[in-house]
Amino acid sequence: MNHVTGNRVAAIQMVSTHDIDHNLSEARRLLARATSDGARVAVLPENFAILATHQMLDRGRGESGGAPVIRSFLAEQARQLGLWIVGGSMPLAARSDGSAISDRVRASCLVFDSEGCEVARYDKIHLFDAMVEDAHGQYRESDTFEPGDQVICIDTPAGRLGLAICYDLRFPELFRALRQQGAEWVCLPSAFTWQTGEAHWHPLIRARAIENQVWVVAAGQGGQNSKRRKTYGHSLICDPWGRVVAEQEQEGPGVVAAELDGEQLRTLRERMPVWSHRRL
Repeated sequence: MNHVTGNRVAAIQMVSTHDIDHNLSEARRLLARATSDGARVAVLPENFAILATHQMLDRGRGESGGAPVIRSFLAEQARQLGLWIVGGSMPLAARSDGSAISDRVRASCLVFDSEGCEVARYDKIHLFDAMVEDAHGQYRESDTFEPGDQVICIDTPAGRLGLAICYDLRFPELFRALRQQGAEWVCLPSAFTWQTGEAHWHPLIRARAIENQVWVVAAGQGGQNSKRRKTYGHSLICDPWGRVVAEQEQEGPGVVAAELDGEQLRTLRERMPVWSHRRL
């Protein structure tokens, strides 16, 4: 039953594979489910359509040129469903100013409004180059991706949204900059590894929400994506007090949704005006 309310937002969890067509089919199903649940904005996870590193360069050129499969899919879904979509992340082989990238791509989060218009783009600033004790072992995003350099906020039906992706979560200065730009909620499309997610996912999200007094909507990959890749999931929505109000606790695809209470946000900021108490 569709019961749309003003600030209802959904976080979509997926277990994307190396098959783009399968991934898009799953995204279509879950976006429709989010719409049926009354969401006005839905957030997809990082790498929702394309997960394999070896596919990033070719797909990034296509998305930036004359064959934008993922971009077209998101625009069509937004228009058909009447839904704002935060498009997780996808590879783009051009910067936001149109200049081409020859040897790498950017991990870009595109936002589409309910008419299917692309209204914002954020390029992931912090790249995951780390050793992890899992079957994959070493992650070096900087070999494939060029970092972004712009902090992006945009007005949405659910309030002013700050854009971040996955590893950005570990850098509180970005969230400070988003709050400075007026963010009332922050999205976090992610593909956290199982090991790092189990250790740090909840405490980091709650900390970013509490210290900046913002809602955080974290949409993750959650399950066995490939033989060597297992992601943590636990897609969730956290309120500005640090309470998790909705969470997908089990592995596998799913949708969690919640109303982002603007009055709660305003009251909290008025009663505990930490932003005006800053000294550094």
